[in-house]
Amino acid sequence: MPDPTPHDPTAPPDPAGGGPSGAALLAAARLSVSTFTVLPVPVGRVDRATARGAMALAPAVGAALGAVLTGLALLLRLAGAPVGVLAVAVVLGAVLATRALHLDGLADTVDALGSYADRDRALAIMKRSDIGPFGVVALVLALAGQVAAVVAVGGRPPLALLATLLVAAGTGRLAVTAACRRGVPAARPEGLGALVAGTVPAWLVAVGAVPLAAIGLAADPTRPWLGPLAVVLGLAAALLLVRHVTRRLGGITGDVLGACVELAGTVALAVLSC
Repeated sequence: MPDPTPHDPTAPPDPAGGGPSGAALLAAARLSVSTFTVLPVPVGRVDRATARGAMALAPAVGAALGAVLTGLALLLRLAGAPVGVLAVAVVLGAVLATRALHLDGLADTVDALGSYADRDRALAIMKRSDIGPFGVVALVLALAGQVAAVVAVGGRPPLALLATLLVAAGTGRLAVTAACRRGVPAARPEGLGALVAGTVPAWLVAVGAVPLAAIGLAADPTRPWLGPLAVVLGLAAALLLVRHVTRRLGGITGDVLGACVELAGTVALAVLSC
């Protein structure tokens, strides 16, 4: 994931007292959109307070992306596209909307963890530009799983399809909010991980999860519990990854955050397709 600069990664989070100003919220929203989409939004100087807001807003950015992908899917349905073509187009749209940065983070994270190298060497592997065999397998499985899941849900009524894609994309970004909660360290003293690690109060994770779970009730009207379950399982998968990475590498990095997006989003989408 991109490293917004300039910033001061050593600056402590703002105290909890006092609400953010309108300018601070706007700066956080710009950083969130810039981090989680391809849109060329001007960011400017970034500090940890702005990063906290941006990570808290991540599920909303994901939900907006889910709405755009739903529009694409419905247009293809109106054009009479086969469901397989629709599914590939939706997954490709999600990839293009993020410049494949989250997939890159997934591949780099899996390569580092699969190397069984010591911490410093694993972090060096994560920073390399090439992709190893573990990373390739992770990419193939993630993309194949996403396409298969969209094939399964692509014929749902428009409202149910909207809820499905909103929940999947939103849960993927909610995983980043959770990964940046206080108590989770950064693996390096620089980079995106250092900027955002430990900035988000735990209660903000619930603030993001509750609306997604509520939206998920509409994903399958015959089984309304499936949507909330998808949010819970997607988030749980990402939290397990963060726990393992923290033990293995000492904390999170920007690549780990990208891996959380893909893992949580794919798990949520798979659950919703059942």
